[in-house]
Amino acid sequence: MVRTGFSRAYGARLQKIIASGTRNRFSAFAAGAGVTIILQSATATALILNSFVSKKMIGTSAALAVMIGADISTTMVAQVLSLDLSWLSPAILSVGIIFHMSNERGGRKRHLARVLIGLGLMLLALSLIREAAEPLQNSEALPLILAPLNNEPFLAILVATMISLLLHSSLASVLLFASFAAGGIIPVQLGLYLILGSNIGSIFVPYFASHKGNPATRRIPTGNLLMRFVTIAVILPFMAIIPGHLEQISPDPLRMLVNFHTAFNILLALIFIPLLTPFAWLCEKLVPDTDKKDDPSAPQYLDENALGTPVIALASAARETLRMAEIVEKMISKTIKAFEANDEKLAANIRKQEETVDTLYSAIKLYMTKLSQESLDPKEADRYVQILTFSTNLEHVGDIIDKNLMDSALKKAKKQEKFSKKGFEEIKSVHDQVLKNIRMAQTIFLSEDPKLARQLVKEKKSMREAEIESSVLHFERLRQKTPETMATSSLHLDVIRDYRRINSYITSVAYAIIENAEKYKDQRSE
Repeated sequence: MVRTGFSRAYGARLQKIIASGTRNRFSAFAAGAGVTIILQSATATALILNSFVSKKMIGTSAALAVMIGADISTTMVAQVLSLDLSWLSPAILSVGIIFHMSNERGGRKRHLARVLIGLGLMLLALSLIREAAEPLQNSEALPLILAPLNNEPFLAILVATMISLLLHSSLASVLLFASFAAGGIIPVQLGLYLILGSNIGSIFVPYFASHKGNPATRRIPTGNLLMRFVTIAVILPFMAIIPGHLEQISPDPLRMLVNFHTAFNILLALIFIPLLTPFAWLCEKLVPDTDKKDDPSAPQYLDENALGTPVIALASAARETLRMAEIVEKMISKTIKAFEANDEKLAANIRKQEETVDTLYSAIKLYMTKLSQESLDPKEADRYVQILTFSTNLEHVGDIIDKNLMDSALKKAKKQEKFSKKGFEEIKSVHDQVLKNIRMAQTIFLSEDPKLARQLVKEKKSMREAEIESSVLHFERLRQKTPETMATSSLHLDVIRDYRRINSYITSVAYAIIENAEKYKDQRSE
């Protein structure tokens, strides 16, 4: 709840912090630490980072530095939460629930209320674990269960790795094991091995999440996992003397385990931050780039990791929709050449592009269905509808080009017919206007500018007038019995009508923008 609350309230800002903080390894380290303090999850930071790495906006060494900072930051969170703050839980929960109920329409305040509720539940859970663990101190069966772990360090590390993986969080597993140590359920020495396992298990969550991603995204969790294995190998020979040194800092078993968790990650940072460049090279060798050809129908911006942050997920879907619009724009641009040159090959190529449009539309729809509308505030819900509507209309435009315009172009090419000179000028004028409008529609969709939207609505009226004027002139040429006009009469009218239908679908984006501008005109200062 804490992670999703902060992600939905400040997701875009957190991404900017990571993006702007990767100028060098030290600023990248600081960016990772800062974002993780807020999200309280290195896994969440890793998933945000993946979206940048996949687009090659961040290099391998900078991304590894971000993760080192994130891992140290989680240890600081563990230090704070390991204190007995259970007395704060009722107050935090009460404030969070009141805020949540008083902001039923959603928005940032409701997301921050979720953060407070999450914090309150975490503190409550830790106190419940302590209370529930007390009777286990006198258990006769527990020592028999734990005996294999006491005598087998590697088995203890493996068990802790599995628990941390199931909990999806090293923070949760570290606090769990520290609570067991505080209650006398496990000895400190065993607790230290369990902490090592926790530090491995949490890396597998982003590792599995990036498994189907491109090589760049797989390198980061792979590198993070390797760094942890190396650090464990460095520590293992000294495990027998470590409890004595930790006891000098604090004899409390809970603090000893949490301090060990912090020391482990600090040691990792000291070893690898100076070696990031050669280590990044090693990761690139272990996970090399593949020589796959770019598939134009494969989505480029639909980031699955952003689904938990609606504002970022909507931006990803909007960018993919714009890419779809760019393909449709190129299709429209080429249609006039197909008519002018009677080029059957070009018409077939345009039809093939329509398959790409259909594939992208299906991907955008599927992505949007994964984004729960319950997590959206009113403005985000409106944007959700805009994206789906615009992408649907673009798919309809692709169908008109494929099934209508290119059918007409192929018929004309097979018969080797030609439009009259004036008739083709009218068609080209309408075509140019449609091309201009789709470019304007893309700008409006991206900027949500109501002024431009109103201008596009006026252009729709102009298009209707141009269609009527072209029909009148066409019938005049028929009366004059112009040969080319008589041969292509129905074709001319069909083409003009299809361009006008395309324009109607394109301009529909403007109405939603205008409507929303009126709806939120009193909230623009927010």
